[in-house]
Amino acid sequence: MTVFALRCSFWILSVHIGRNCGFRMVHLRNYTSADEHDWMKLLVSSYSSYSVETLKVAKGKPSQFALSFSTLADPILVQAHDPSRLALDLVNAVDEHRFEDAWKLCERHMLMYGFLRKSTLTKLISCSAESCQSQWLAKAYDLVELIFNEKKHELLEKESLIYLSFILARCESPILASNVLRKLIQMEAFPPLSAWSGIIGHMSQTATGAFLAAELIMEIGYLFNDNRVDPRKKSNRPLFVMKPNSNAFNIALTGCLLFGTTRKAEQLLDLMPRIGVKADANLLIIMAHVYEKNGRKDEIKKLKRHIDEACGLTSSQFQQFYNYLLSCHLKFGDLASAAEIVLGMLRKAKEAKMSLSAAKSVVAAVDTRKTSVTGVNYGLKKLDVIEKFRLAKSQAPSYNEFLRDRKYSRLETEAQECLHLLTDTLQGQVELVKMENGILHPTDKIYAKLVRAFLEADKVSDLAAFLITASKEDSPSSIENSAVVQVINACISLGMLDQAHDLLDEMRFSGVRLGSSIYSSLLKAYCKENRQGDAMALLRDARKAGVQLDSSCYETLIESRIHHKDSSGALHLFKEMKESNIPRSGNHGFEMLVEGCSGSGEANLMAKLLEEIKDNQSMNYGVHDWNSIIHFFCKKRLMHDAQRALNKMRALGHNPNAVTFHSLVTGYAAIGGKYMEVTDLWGEMKVLASSGSMKFDQELLDSLLYCFVRGGFFLRAMEVIEMMEKGNMFIDKYKYRSLWLKYHRTLYKGKAPKIGMKAYLMQSIVQEDYMFQRSLGMDEWFSGACSDIIHTSRSGR
Repeated sequence: MTVFALRCSFWILSVHIGRNCGFRMVHLRNYTSADEHDWMKLLVSSYSSYSVETLKVAKGKPSQFALSFSTLADPILVQAHDPSRLALDLVNAVDEHRFEDAWKLCERHMLMYGFLRKSTLTKLISCSAESCQSQWLAKAYDLVELIFNEKKHELLEKESLIYLSFILARCESPILASNVLRKLIQMEAFPPLSAWSGIIGHMSQTATGAFLAAELIMEIGYLFNDNRVDPRKKSNRPLFVMKPNSNAFNIALTGCLLFGTTRKAEQLLDLMPRIGVKADANLLIIMAHVYEKNGRKDEIKKLKRHIDEACGLTSSQFQQFYNYLLSCHLKFGDLASAAEIVLGMLRKAKEAKMSLSAAKSVVAAVDTRKTSVTGVNYGLKKLDVIEKFRLAKSQAPSYNEFLRDRKYSRLETEAQECLHLLTDTLQGQVELVKMENGILHPTDKIYAKLVRAFLEADKVSDLAAFLITASKEDSPSSIENSAVVQVINACISLGMLDQAHDLLDEMRFSGVRLGSSIYSSLLKAYCKENRQGDAMALLRDARKAGVQLDSSCYETLIESRIHHKDSSGALHLFKEMKESNIPRSGNHGFEMLVEGCSGSGEANLMAKLLEEIKDNQSMNYGVHDWNSIIHFFCKKRLMHDAQRALNKMRALGHNPNAVTFHSLVTGYAAIGGKYMEVTDLWGEMKVLASSGSMKFDQELLDSLLYCFVRGGFFLRAMEVIEMMEKGNMFIDKYKYRSLWLKYHRTLYKGKAPKIGMKAYLMQSIVQEDYMFQRSLGMDEWFSGACSDIIHTSRSGR
């Protein structure tokens, strides 16, 4: 009887505990013996009550969706003889959109027979994705991940995985969408460019998705880096269909700019020439934006020559470029260059206004553009397609429609529209240059920033020269509305009386005649501050300039003299007012100007200037200069010179920031093997962060995490992960799992050392590695291996 039971157990039932999935699969074999029926029923019934633990998913973490299977209450014995009937019921449930029943049947089939056939799996995954419901999308993704973990990816169709990734990206699950794309590349089922560009287009609408889109392009571009793939070989043709182009780079770069990961964007720019991607007109503008954000003054100056010579640039693109160029000059304190650009704009605008031919050409250009837009049917069709896409964005294409679109033109169209949405959002952030009738004009914001920079640098004479020239070129309607008067009034309002007086002197020496209201405002401010000497000096300056002050100024001066018990001075001022026949009606020019600033719906220069100067954020030009120098050395892999520049930067009193350390960390990572130096930098960063001198960002911590995982410094990697989790920063766990598998999968193979101290060190290293794996969700994969290593190390003592 015992032999018969063992034979039944071996022949009828085989129980496999899934190593990576966490549930049991019961395989039933065909049998016909009636004598064994009772034993089979007993064995099956013992497993019919076996329940599989459901993995719950924390809200907001779509990457941790897990395939959940419920307890099988029905007897398994009934369906054990007919797996085809079970598969047919599953297909019918999918066709009738009874997804809950379909997934229960899938669970039952996997418990009894293993995975479904390829066609059934494809139908289940594609229809679950087509529903666009998060719960069925999660189950479809987890089923795909389970199949990959079991190394049975031949059961999956390439098109169904592309469709699943596309729907996940549309449903704002960029982590899962990128993981599916990576699995496609892993199984060498390379998705075409037109397909995956549409996926990253939807991914780039969120911060996490934009970061992952840049990572995907870098991973794909690495395959074509430095012509490592021969395009002449026929076997490489499927791979070259996936090669990124300028449009894919446009999408990823725009998303990075929109969500602030600009150093990742610069890494993409460095990759472009190495894989043979040429920049188009839109990419030139994006490059200028990236260089401005990262403080690359020399690169943006070189780019200016290409912009001036480029053909096909639109007015809005010129507007964006000069906005970024001005911002970069201000960031480095190059006020002369910024002022020259502003004056150049004013000159060209003045010439265009005064030239009748220029005005006619502008009108003709506008009319031609209108005709070209309204007269060509193709343009109308394209606009209609985009408009329909906007209206039907929530309605994803069905899987059958997706299959019929062999060239993935729908995905390509959606990629273009996503790029337009991102570009329009960036266009709304331009604030230093405006466009009027196709002509560039400086805004009040750039005036305010320039004035503040001149005043902070104590360059009042340069500021006066700039304002005088700008007033001549701009030709204001009245002197009271000129930039000079508004700047002086703003200085008076903010209590910067010395600067206001210096500006008045510069105007007087330059022969610019100002109204009495500005003298009156400054004189009253002096009296309010009890600065009698400065008030009398201003009164003498007004007389020399031929400016007649009103009675309110004299009354203020007389009251101030009486307050200081200077009766003779007060009497002298009263006689002077009588002799000059000054009427008692006050001049309210300044009050009217202030009311105009606050009452109008559009803030003018004075309001912008008040807002800019009240902002306490001061520009540290030295930090940007040293960051530029250190970045140059790191890019050339001259790390010794970069370290010397860092020491010099500290000696001059400039604290390094996240940009400084990011350049150093990426420089050491490019060289390779310099992980101890990165560890030293990490210690210095923590000291600066604890004192409040520096703030960590996602890009810096991600580069540190890469170095520590690559070098096997798992304890330091855990510190970085803890800091990223504390700051709610995204961690690309898929990338670091792959990095661990690539470099450290066989790290502890072989015999453990027999010396006690070395065995102890090996045990501590393995424990650190195990903690790191747990942080990335790898403990289920490698816990058994780590336990064996720890046991071996202990026994080796």
